[in-house]
Amino acid sequence: MIVLTKLRELNISAADAGIRPLHLSAASGLVCLNSIMYVVADDELHLGVFSVADRKPGHLIRLFDGVLPETKAARKRQKPDLEALACLPAFRDFPHGALLAFGSGSRPNRRRGVLLRLDPHGAICGSPRSLDLSPILVPLNEEFSEVNIEGAVVVADELRLFQRGNKGQAGNAIIRYQLSTVLDALQSERIDAIKPSAVGRLDLGSIQGVPFSFTDAAALPNGNMVFSAVAEDTEDAIRDGPCVGAAIGIADNNGNLRSLHRLDRPYKIEGIHARLDENRLDLLLVTDADNAEIPAVLFSTTMKI
Repeated sequence: MIVLTKLRELNISAADAGIRPLHLSAASGLVCLNSIMYVVADDELHLGVFSVADRKPGHLIRLFDGVLPETKAARKRQKPDLEALACLPAFRDFPHGALLAFGSGSRPNRRRGVLLRLDPHGAICGSPRSLDLSPILVPLNEEFSEVNIEGAVVVADELRLFQRGNKGQAGNAIIRYQLSTVLDALQSERIDAIKPSAVGRLDLGSIQGVPFSFTDAAALPNGNMVFSAVAEDTEDAIRDGPCVGAAIGIADNNGNLRSLHRLDRPYKIEGIHARLDENRLDLLLVTDADNAEIPAVLFSTTMKI
């Protein structure tokens, strides 16, 4: 069993909040660059920015125009459902790389994304660029009855997306794209349909009849990938359900499962960041509370690999 240590709640400054709660609640993707921690939340129009070094309230960067409804059902229908955040290497007009936020693709309004330019220190500079990611996400309907992208990582010359299963569609998958093709498309005025170069399905087992399913992933230097997974008791990609188990796993560069370690408590982990130090893996993880009144939490843990 893996035990997590609570570091902080994802509170935001009053200046950024307006009339909204002073926190992010549905943290869904995590990238750390130097001392900066970026968090996407699936029910927000903003990106959360926090310091790794202290527990001061974070601030928000607006990604999309508009205002989401406050009621849970209406907000769920309209939200962009940003579930994955990837750090892209330097390319063409982005000499210091970029962050790419991905919608889950589970509904037509959830096929948007955002490209954010980085400066030499890993800070965001310039205005976010909104993207229509339908050319990447729609072709996945040929592979899955329900598309639900929950993680995105760059490994060598590939962008890899993590498809999340559920009780109705238990198949998790790692979806591979040639990175150069994706980067060229992101720079284009119009993105043509991009089909994956490979799709590898992965069975993570189950608990109490509920399958473990991907919620995020991070790349390791050797081409392996560390991922978070939860067993959420739901039949589809839209409705929430009780979380009956959570785990952290390792998949090798070929997409084979190497290990899966249960958490001692069923935290709904939806974002993961990893740093490899010889055979020790230092992890940061963020949660989705499934309740707008409850702040998302940042946890840490260490694993031997």
